[in-house]
Amino acid sequence: MSSTAIKFEETVTTAKSFEEAVEAVTSEVAKAGFRVQHIHDVQATFREKGSERDPYKIIEVCNIKYAKKALDIDPLVGLMMPCKINVYEDKGETKISLMLPSAMSLFFPHAGLEPVADEVEGILRQVIEAAR
Repeated sequence: MSSTAIKFEETVTTAKSFEEAVEAVTSEVAKAGFRVQHIHDVQATFREKGSERDPYKIIEVCNIKYAKKALDIDPLVGLMMPCKINVYEDKGETKISLMLPSAMSLFFPHAGLEPVADEVEGILRQVIEAAR
């Protein structure tokens, strides 16, 4: 039995510091017409629970026009919303990762989400590239 790997993320490495990368992502998200819904500070959460980890933030972003289209197609798509961009340190490097919206269509194969997912993905790929 052979398995085919599914590309579900896009990751770029940046020369920016962790905080500079977080700032760049939030700035580029706004320029692209998206809104930051919430930023989860994973490092702080770990610290509160007595554990340490390198800096890691999950940035949840949304654009109401695309969210409405996706939810109108299938309300269960909300299980994979909002879109997530992670900024983190890994082995001394700062990385920016995007969960690819096109992967969402794989979970809803009969919904016809591809046009919406592909449009959002194109915009958010530009966001992480510009934030790099």
